[in-house]
Amino acid sequence: MAGECILAIDQGTTNTKALLVDRQGRTVFRTSAPLEILQPQAGFVEQDPLALWQSVARVAAACVDEAQSARARIAGVAISNQRETALAWRRTRTGEPASHAISWQCRRSAPVCERLGAHAGTIQRVTGLPLDPLLSATKWAWLFEKQPELRVAARAGALCLGNVDAWLLYKLTAGGAHATDHTNASRTALLNLATLAWDDTLLDLFDLPRAALPAVRTSSGMFGECAAIPGLEGVPVVAMIGDSHAALVGHGRFEPGAVKATYGTGSSLMMPTRQLVAASNLARTVAWTAAGETHLALEGNIAMSGAAVQWVGEFLGLKHAAEDAAALAATVPDAAGLILVPAMVGLGAPYWDAAARGLATNLERSHTAAHLARAALDAIAFQVADVLEAMEAAAKHSVPLLLADGGATRNDALMQLQADVLGRPVHRSTEEDLSARGAAMLGGLALGWWRSPADFAAGSDRAQRFEPQMSGEKRDALRGAWRQAVRRTRLKAECTA
Repeated sequence: MAGECILAIDQGTTNTKALLVDRQGRTVFRTSAPLEILQPQAGFVEQDPLALWQSVARVAAACVDEAQSARARIAGVAISNQRETALAWRRTRTGEPASHAISWQCRRSAPVCERLGAHAGTIQRVTGLPLDPLLSATKWAWLFEKQPELRVAARAGALCLGNVDAWLLYKLTAGGAHATDHTNASRTALLNLATLAWDDTLLDLFDLPRAALPAVRTSSGMFGECAAIPGLEGVPVVAMIGDSHAALVGHGRFEPGAVKATYGTGSSLMMPTRQLVAASNLARTVAWTAAGETHLALEGNIAMSGAAVQWVGEFLGLKHAAEDAAALAATVPDAAGLILVPAMVGLGAPYWDAAARGLATNLERSHTAAHLARAALDAIAFQVADVLEAMEAAAKHSVPLLLADGGATRNDALMQLQADVLGRPVHRSTEEDLSARGAAMLGGLALGWWRSPADFAAGSDRAQRFEPQMSGEKRDALRGAWRQAVRRTRLKAECTA
């Protein structure tokens, strides 16, 4: 491995990965560390910022040791990260957290959204985002309402706000840099998509001081120099990008109309577009920025995909919840008519119904735990199909195939079901760490290693193809049962309200 490499960090919801990527675009080392999710009460999901940082420091140190033993030089650090998770910390060299990180999955800020409901149209017009507790600004507004002293500190310039990327940058640089990139900023509900800058009207609306927010920069570029991890002193941070955006870059398919789905704790579908496409039930977002170029996309977010399988495993008391539930699902050919709508934290795209709650329907005495696990797996495919159809309607053209990546795609049964439910091929990426590699790709651009992402992607666009095998009649029946279950889920929420 002698030579230069990029340290690519992918900080996710349940684990942190790190890669060393050489100048030929090869992954030459990989390591990871698990991360705990905290649920202190119903609807609240959070994480310990220091545990999050320590997981990053641990995998980064392992990469430093590997590079030193192989006599390789780490030329830059690239970061991809879980999005929308909101943090607040003191503006000191060590950056003490002011609270736990409020996870993107958390619904505690639903009252903020209800209060601002009359402004939902303005928020979506300016930021491209439907108003939802998912968005970072709603979480910071909730935090300041609960702890008014933090708003005072923020206005005085003594408090920093940011998503995971900004937090990691601050820690890596020992307080030397407080910045974010356009992709992460575009998920806060504070970035004006027309100007790519923080919007004063929205800052006033959420009552958030500009002084507390990070500087906004391009996804590929120089963010600051590392100072907190031995062996990385002086190494520049050369890319930061949200994980779903990074996966889009990693696929190497940049033409408008291509759609990728990242299957993780939640799922994200993203379609590159040449301009901002009007779509009330989808997000318009920045795909990535580099060298003065801004790439745009349509996006649909699903809150519970892999998390639904995890939930079933926990509900059944399985030792390794997600893995054991997936194995259990494989013991039955189908869910035998059982439908699970995993709206435990509301429904994302294309419904954006924060009040919806989970529902299992068509239950019979013959159903077993295995059928419930299979229904959770099926729900992933159904939700992805709903979002893809919404994208086709918004873009006004059909999508010939789906590009798939993420941990859940290792499940062959899920990928085959996805192709069957969509009625079109699914191409599963063979790259295990697409988000990290996408970040490395942008880091290489900043370092001048490649002229464009296509240079990096050349020769790496390998995929396994899953062809639809289900009859149209059966597909329509399954989709019809799913849609009916979703309607019941939303009706139940309306009745409860």
